[in-house]
Amino acid sequence: MNVMAEVMVPWIQEQEKKGKDLKDAKWSTRFHIMPPVGWLNDPNGLCYYNGDYHFFFQYAPFDAKGGLKFWGHMKSKDMLHWTYEGVPLFPDSPYDCHGVYSGSAFTEDGQMELFYTGNVKLDGDYDYVLDGREANVIYTASQDGIHFTAKKCLLTSADYPEDYTRHVRDPKVFRENGRYYMLLGGRKKNDAGAALLYESADKMHWTLKEEFQTADTFGYMWECPDLFSLDENKVLSVSPQGLAREAFKNQNVYQSGYFLLKDGKTPSADMFVEWDMGFDFYAPQTFLDEKGRRILVGWAGLPDVEAEYQNPTVALGWQHVLTTPRELSVRNGRVVQTPVEEVAALRKKEISVECGKETEISGGCFDLELTVFSDAPMCITLEKECVIGYQNGVFTLEFQPGADTDIGCGRKARRARIEHLREVRILSDESLLEIYVNGGETVFTTRYYPDGSNRSIRVEADGTGKIFELAL
Repeated sequence: MNVMAEVMVPWIQEQEKKGKDLKDAKWSTRFHIMPPVGWLNDPNGLCYYNGDYHFFFQYAPFDAKGGLKFWGHMKSKDMLHWTYEGVPLFPDSPYDCHGVYSGSAFTEDGQMELFYTGNVKLDGDYDYVLDGREANVIYTASQDGIHFTAKKCLLTSADYPEDYTRHVRDPKVFRENGRYYMLLGGRKKNDAGAALLYESADKMHWTLKEEFQTADTFGYMWECPDLFSLDENKVLSVSPQGLAREAFKNQNVYQSGYFLLKDGKTPSADMFVEWDMGFDFYAPQTFLDEKGRRILVGWAGLPDVEAEYQNPTVALGWQHVLTTPRELSVRNGRVVQTPVEEVAALRKKEISVECGKETEISGGCFDLELTVFSDAPMCITLEKECVIGYQNGVFTLEFQPGADTDIGCGRKARRARIEHLREVRILSDESLLEIYVNGGETVFTTRYYPDGSNRSIRVEADGTGKIFELAL
């Protein structure tokens, strides 16, 4: 740790002391990762290492509205009970002095290696797109998952193709057929999003191998790229910025989704499928765990949404959480997401659903499973304001504020076309809903902020269901 990092440590620790009671505060999550204090965004460095799951995340401890970015670090045996391990990465070098941005972990030969983007913004009259910014790929390693070696700068803006802007970032490193690969998201000078794939024999020296882009411009920037194999398919995941918003797709300010690259096809706009149709989801990352599961985690939030809706936890000193880890598989040509099986260990009291009657749940954490028998209209109402419904081939998540309350805090409606409804699963934490439709073929994630400690649920459907109260 250098002198600058040593100076920052007591500042951060002092901030975190102020937030020591947040875990018991209103709307604090029970089994989802939230920051110790301040701001959280992108999941980073997800991996299974030496018997533990390690999840890192973008972290701004000094301001719940964001600011200078560090990496925070959580460790767990089961992805349910998390231990905060502090801040391993600081913006303390010439290569990352204006922010430790997103990246990934790679584990091999008993070592955890981190690759991330170091952000540098030069002083001057710059547009910070074509000039004035440096985006550096930084490397550090650990023998215990806690203490890391001195940083190395592997790539700088000078190493990227001439037709790219200064926005190239978020390295995802993986191994395939004895070679190492690094995928970077980028913005080209013609304002087209794309991804760059680099190749290496030693993880230190990298050569450009391939570029991923669509024939027609698909957003101006691709963030947080990921490339992995899944059930004999290649999946390219990106978070494109600049897509036109529509009634049934691209409803958020920015999107996250994937291209299923069958038979080596290049991506095309019509192949893009959104990971999540809710209000709060962005910048997902995947990893392969010790059981061979491909697991996805997203940021249950979005940048640049303050004009549309809010998060009242800012007033309490913190903002944003990570999603439930989701196991991925392919079904009928579509990637399916389901909560990891470990979540079942949280299930306590079971309550049968009585359609047409209101049920009160003790606390805000529950797991609702509903099997639907027909395409008749279906409606699940939470706290009288959050309406989850299906009718005429459209599934809707909608907030209908009361006269004096708005548990959606400005969130209104998100919709998806679904030909036939078979089942719905709702996983709820104190201020987070994850709705899995038809076994995870479609997912909606949203924050919400009820006033009471308990939850009222009313189900109207041609079907049968049960609710489990959840607790750690």
